[in-house]
Amino acid sequence: MRDFKYFQPTEIRFGSGKINEVGEAVAKYGKRCLLVTVPVEPVFESLFDKIKASLKATGVEVAHHDDIIPNPTTECITAGAAAAKNHDADVVLGAGGGSSMDSAKAIAVEATHPGTCWDYLYCSETQPTDKTLPIIAVSTTSGTGSQVTQVAVVTNTGKRDKSAIYNSIVYPKVAIVDPDLMLTVPEHITASTGFDAFAHAFESLLHPNASPYTDMIAREAVQLIVRYLPRVVKNSSDREGRAAMAWADTLAGLCIANAGVTLPHGIGMAIPGMYPHVMHGEALALNYPAFTRFTCTHAVNQFAAIGRLLNPILGNKPDKAAAESMCEEVDRFLKEIGMWFGLEDFDIPREELRELAEQSLVLPDNGNNPRIATVEDMKELLEQSYRARRCFLHGRSMTDK
Repeated sequence: MRDFKYFQPTEIRFGSGKINEVGEAVAKYGKRCLLVTVPVEPVFESLFDKIKASLKATGVEVAHHDDIIPNPTTECITAGAAAAKNHDADVVLGAGGGSSMDSAKAIAVEATHPGTCWDYLYCSETQPTDKTLPIIAVSTTSGTGSQVTQVAVVTNTGKRDKSAIYNSIVYPKVAIVDPDLMLTVPEHITASTGFDAFAHAFESLLHPNASPYTDMIAREAVQLIVRYLPRVVKNSSDREGRAAMAWADTLAGLCIANAGVTLPHGIGMAIPGMYPHVMHGEALALNYPAFTRFTCTHAVNQFAAIGRLLNPILGNKPDKAAAESMCEEVDRFLKEIGMWFGLEDFDIPREELRELAEQSLVLPDNGNNPRIATVEDMKELLEQSYRARRCFLHGRSMTDK
């Protein structure tokens, strides 16, 4: 038995109807709340109205900052921090997918510290303090796990760089995970975020900080994702599937909060940093076929275990054969959920692959991989990930987007 430690300070409120508790949850930490979301659209309007009503019913004054974009930028966070200061906010509520929750965390830091959130990245000498505003998270997608992590991802467009605050101070105080909020998530976002959760769970198994506890919940997360993600991609209103995916996402978030991610996330952060039109889950999916083949012989036990969850028939094969077959099983799974494509599908210039390879090594994720990639290895992985793989969604291919 390996020695390990496990830390999780977030109160998790999971289940159908838990959104009704948001006002009471926020009121425990403040009376002036900044609600952080994407712009108000018809599909979100009733949810945002319900949140505001719940807050007001518990005596919480709310200001709504609805200017969050996918791959939120430093400018986006600075605008949110100004809104928090103008409202004299004493608590921040992020409601939405990873972009909204991560933005709430970064705003909670920037609103209470000198400079910008970019000054408080994981690699900075200066780190956020306990002046950081308390954060409440309401997740509306199943993939990022941000509702239970100490990570806030931000993009610096001027530097073409995507990095993160990584500090225990930004763990949400409360995570509200209500699967009913996910019943209308579109097919492709369901698939993209769901594969992100798969990557979190699998890569935590490979990480040097993996423990018996994170291994246990990672395998449970993968088992749920393999069974239920194809179902909810085909039928967004599958309540059983949505609940299972919401739990899998939460488990995978708990995994990376205590272990971490590996090589694919280095690429998966670099791509949207340089090309913000690419979603994080898409960036992971397009590099996974090359990554699995690069790594599988250096982590046979972990690859074999997940291969057998993807295809129980592999239980009859020796570990090495099952590990190698896992690569093909991941390919099959990506095709099944409509996530089979490459860099070319997103109009990423081939002449920039060297720069992208170098950027993929900036974060420490590659150093946590069972097989460490050099810059030349990374360039080759990107070359292998470049070829367009036509992916049909709603009757059209990714290259038709």
